[in-house]
Amino acid sequence: MRRYRATKIVATLGPASSSQDVIEKLFLGGVDVFRLNFSHGTHQDHQKNYKTIRTLEEKYRRPISIMQDLQGPKLRIGQFENSSVTLREGQRFTLDLKEDLPGNNERVSLPHPEIFEAIREGTILLINDGKIRLRVSEIYKDSCETFVLVGGEISNNKGLNVPSVALPISSLTPKDREDLEFGLELGVDFVALSFVQKPDDIIEARDIIGVRAGIIAKIEKPLAVQHIKEIVRLSDAIMIARGDLGVEMMPEDVPSVQKQIVRDCRSMGRPVIVATQMLETMVEHPTPTRAEASDVACAVYEGVDAVMLSAETAAGKNPIEAVNIMNRIIERVEGDSYYRMTLDTHHPIPEATASDAITAAARKISDTLSLKAIVTLTTSGSTTLRAARERPNAPIVGITPDRLTAHLLVLTWGTHAIQLPEELADKPLPGIMHTVYQGILAENFAAVGDEILVTVGAQFKGTDKHQVFKAGSTRGLFILKVRDPREDHLPPSSVS
Repeated sequence: MRRYRATKIVATLGPASSSQDVIEKLFLGGVDVFRLNFSHGTHQDHQKNYKTIRTLEEKYRRPISIMQDLQGPKLRIGQFENSSVTLREGQRFTLDLKEDLPGNNERVSLPHPEIFEAIREGTILLINDGKIRLRVSEIYKDSCETFVLVGGEISNNKGLNVPSVALPISSLTPKDREDLEFGLELGVDFVALSFVQKPDDIIEARDIIGVRAGIIAKIEKPLAVQHIKEIVRLSDAIMIARGDLGVEMMPEDVPSVQKQIVRDCRSMGRPVIVATQMLETMVEHPTPTRAEASDVACAVYEGVDAVMLSAETAAGKNPIEAVNIMNRIIERVEGDSYYRMTLDTHHPIPEATASDAITAAARKISDTLSLKAIVTLTTSGSTTLRAARERPNAPIVGITPDRLTAHLLVLTWGTHAIQLPEELADKPLPGIMHTVYQGILAENFAAVGDEILVTVGAQFKGTDKHQVFKAGSTRGLFILKVRDPREDHLPPSSVS
């Protein structure tokens, strides 16, 4: 089940991909992380898909990561007397709290009092994915008058966006909190947090989630971009949700923002996902447009950790082919010499830490000696993340005794995660390496006699009677020759 590519694929499950047969084909086609979108479906639907994924995990003996994507706050206008109205450019239009009064072409309800507290004269309001643009002219306690900048037809319950204004709204609604507890009880690996505006949103979620799952901050608001470095630091991964982000900022700004976020994530060693409309045409058609194929390719050239499919696999007519095509695009890009040149050109400067010194050296040594693999022994996953930050030529095999860490590493660029059996977590090095060699040989990372590079994180519990590794005290890297795990007594491996 080895993936012969470094960039990972995230796929969303939905009505088009809820059967065991389709989910298995998606996995075999290249999906590394499955997204459960809690904006749609019931708890029963998500539980069924969760169990199917975990069954596949046991069948193929490979960690498969599961992401719970929370809906987050949805700001919507109320309903109209005749279902819809047409606004003219230059006219006045009122938004108020009168939910019981149907709207007309002069007013409609906006049942979010916190918006009237936050907006100011001149604030721009967007309705229906930005198709309607209003400018606030006067503000009252329970309403505001606006001037229509861009008119058009609007209908019942359309979404409303307030760009560049920090709304006093938690990113976790009562529904989200209920969904979150359900997902954590199930055992999801990642929780994707919607409507992130500031670092405090991540802190609030962390207080609830703790260490039960990783947090993915969805960047879909310009305010989050302003705080991006701190949000990246506090999160376990980042998702660039370009659809919503593109509503609240000018389209020409999104590509450069995407590149900025990717650079910040790589610099800090955080996985980053590029999402939204990557192969949108395949919702209806069997092939993507050339522009969509280029969009996926450009994200891969940037060195992102993962690219994501949404409606293409959740509700599209061609979910399996969408994954197959995305897989082929990634493999084609990563086989291009320009891809490696791009990664090397944008290589981040190592920080002045022992971890970065070791992982930077590991990359140089493995590249110089053309070693078959870099094996990282880690408990928290930080050693593996720093190794992936280096973007080495050699594949990374992340070995960890922790179940959640193994699943979190599935999202990480170039990493094949292996969870050590519990009984081996505190064993001496020969017992641990026996399992490592089994995994490396089984997945064709190397052959017996090939050399691999092993890095050890300070918190790894494995010890070695030959003093190669010391529990909790040694950080280092070693060149070992792969041995046949069928040998009953493994002599000390050669160490450089």
